Amino acid sequence: MTTDRRKTDFRPKPALLARMPEISGNAINGLGEAEFRRPDVVYWAPNMDDIAHGDVQRYFYEQSAKEPAFSNAREARVAATAFELPPVAQNPEQHDPADWTAMLDHFVDAGQCEMIGVADMNVDWAFEGQEVSQSKIIMVGVQHDYDEIKKAPEMAAGLEVMEQYKRAAVVSRTIAAWLRGKGWEAEALTGPLTSAVTMIPPALACGFGELGKHGSIINKEFGASFRLSAVLTDAPFAVTPPRTFGVDEFCASCRICEDACPPIAISPDKQTVRGAQKWYVDFDKCITYFNETHGCAICIAECPWSRPGVGINLARKLERRSARLGTGA
Repeated sequence: MTTDRRKTDFRPKPALLARMPEISGNAINGLGEAEFRRPDVVYWAPNMDDIAHGDVQRYFYEQSAKEPAFSNAREARVAATAFELPPVAQNPEQHDPADWTAMLDHFVDAGQCEMIGVADMNVDWAFEGQEVSQSKIIMVGVQHDYDEIKKAPEMAAGLEVMEQYKRAAVVSRTIAAWLRGKGWEAEALTGPLTSAVTMIPPALACGFGELGKHGSIINKEFGASFRLSAVLTDAPFAVTPPRTFGVDEFCASCRICEDACPPIAISPDKQTVRGAQKWYVDFDKCITYFNETHGCAICIAECPWSRPGVGINLARKLERRSARLGTGA
């Protein structure tokens, strides 16, 4: 049974609260705004001086640096992604778009990632002030080891998140190198320090799943327990379609992640964010607990879809229910 962690009566440390800026992260994210606008970077900026919450991000690094395991993990990630991308070959290879996309399966088959998909790049996904010239975005997903992520908010879960971000970064750079060798310009985007494009919208567009109440994507096969990276390119890939399987309706009647959230950051209802009705997690509440617990991850660990083997059965159950009621997924 899920523990109601809100009974822990979490209170942010004064040292962290002192670093919170006057502007709310929710305001930067566009909570309550009725009109569409492109997103702004609120956290995970490569240059922390560029964002209002830069001192909050520094606090996270300072706290995790106290644990040698985190410093070692960061060094390992830098070492793993330090390889130089090759120059773009002079003669671009030509393939049918469907064949290009099929070739990406190699990276899944080789165990370098667990999910891969392609979407037409939408300029609305770029952060404010960023220009993206490429026409396609390849999305990559890497799955967490459930036995490690379920330990959240213990340090072991934070280290697991770092390990999967490393895998995601390596495979995105590997795909970019592969494309450049085939004569096509390619740029790797590696989370979480991705200030060019917000990754959830293209991941939804290319079939990774649906947005869950906890603000993360829920995938039929892997639940919410995975991380993302991406590659921008003009290579003529065929897009992979979005998938729906009943997550939205499921989340509307499920409270597991709500009840498990110590800072009570997960809303029971959708909210308006930059002109769209969507599930939204209160940034200001979430980030304080996140920074004190090496990245938290309780909500994705507790999500029933994340338990191994559960998601497929849940999707089938929802599909049968939808067919019985004639509502469609």
